[in-house]
Amino acid sequence: MLRTRLYALGWLLLAGAAHGLTAECRACETSGRFYQERDQALAWTGPANAQLLGDLLLAVRGAASHGLDPKDYHLEALEAADPQVGDREIDELATDAYLTLAAHLLAGRLDPVSIEPNWTAARRGRDLSAYLQSALAQNGIADSLEALAPRQPGYQALRDALAQYRTIAAEGGWPTIDDGDLIRPGDSGPRIAQLRARLAATGHIAAESENPELYDDALVDAVRGFQDRGSLDSDGVIGTATLRQLNMSAEERVRQIEINLERWRWLPEDMGRRHILVNIADYRLEAWNDGRMERTHDVVVGQLFRRTPVFSGSMTYFVLNPWWETPHSLAIRDKLPAFRRDPSSVQRLGFQIIDRSGNLVDPDTIDWTQVEASNFPYRLRQAPGPLNALGEVKFIFPNRHNVYLHDTPTRGLFAQRRRNFSSGCIRVRDPLALAAWVAAETPAWPSERIESVAAGNTETRVSLAQGIPVHVLYATVVPDESTGVRFLNDIYGRDQAVRDAMDAPPPPLEIQ
Repeated sequence: MLRTRLYALGWLLLAGAAHGLTAECRACETSGRFYQERDQALAWTGPANAQLLGDLLLAVRGAASHGLDPKDYHLEALEAADPQVGDREIDELATDAYLTLAAHLLAGRLDPVSIEPNWTAARRGRDLSAYLQSALAQNGIADSLEALAPRQPGYQALRDALAQYRTIAAEGGWPTIDDGDLIRPGDSGPRIAQLRARLAATGHIAAESENPELYDDALVDAVRGFQDRGSLDSDGVIGTATLRQLNMSAEERVRQIEINLERWRWLPEDMGRRHILVNIADYRLEAWNDGRMERTHDVVVGQLFRRTPVFSGSMTYFVLNPWWETPHSLAIRDKLPAFRRDPSSVQRLGFQIIDRSGNLVDPDTIDWTQVEASNFPYRLRQAPGPLNALGEVKFIFPNRHNVYLHDTPTRGLFAQRRRNFSSGCIRVRDPLALAAWVAAETPAWPSERIESVAAGNTETRVSLAQGIPVHVLYATVVPDESTGVRFLNDIYGRDQAVRDAMDAPPPPLEIQ
């Protein structure tokens, strides 16, 4: 029996999954089945296989370009081995290295559910034993592993950025900016020179300047661009939040990119021909069609104590002029205090009060100060209209969180850069334009009809001819056409959990 550090995550290995085994035993079975299918013949060691082991070593070293640690794939042991000598233990190490790296490239080093308990997106899977047999037969070890990584351009953009920022880090990174008062346009002093050098290090501005200590217009524009790409207030003022982002080291940016490469590997192979992506950390919705992003919308997401969950669903319909069935938790936490302060707001905002028997209750007969939150006896629903909490449209993709996309009467919030104000649902800017895109393949609902119905006050359901996948994600590094990538604020503090899990050594397991 050979004790090795087995990193292959069994939930990625489809043959084992079919037998309902534990994660550890699924990995064991995959390795064992691999050798059974080749009558226990060695695959990597011995004169006939030496080149294959060399190819595997190149691929293992190349794992670093994906933000993975080559040491996780038995690098030291394989480098020390003599490939000309047939060695069962080294051969099994090499097999485990391939299967593990393949599993990690295919669907991530981590089980996303261990980080995001609400994760529901379909994971990519493959029979890795058969896949390895084919790769060996075709002498395509490195290419076969690369082919398992996500093919989306966004993943490659992050790989390119990883190489760039690793180079910057290896060369000493960039200068930091001293703490101090707010820096405003027109200010001057040594901290301005530090600011200029910092932005020059990442190509945001030229290093040369006639007066490097003056916060001139060119430097202000560079700072505003930095702020805008990071979802900061793009006012050109260097305050606490902007200073913190500027002073994040190159090494920290490298780690942030590695974390988000891992998140890419959690995504499905097929996101859907037409699909919607919502990035919580970017306050942004993207509508994709045949590999092209056709629309973007600003969104408002959940507050820190009512966070929008990460999950996937399928949009099957939307509702124009919706009634708002107020969730019981919001009725207690939000509406009951509001009605106690101003009882007239019940009718002014268009709420109906319904008792436990389903009967309408005249709000004038209720003394809200006597209604207990612990035994709230009513159901609230708000009629369509200009003050309705859902605005003119809500988009439904059924899920256990009761989260959906919707319009809002408080559209001024979209002017904010940090837009985590909701109770968990996702408010969308310009929702009728999104409705027209969603219904583009539902002939009965052209945009003119949508706008006409929305102009009234009658709740109307629009069923879609085909469901549209909706992926609500959380990414703090995203592709950017002008700079390669953008770094976003980790508004929910979710990066650390991924970082800790990736840093933790996997437990040693036994391979038969």
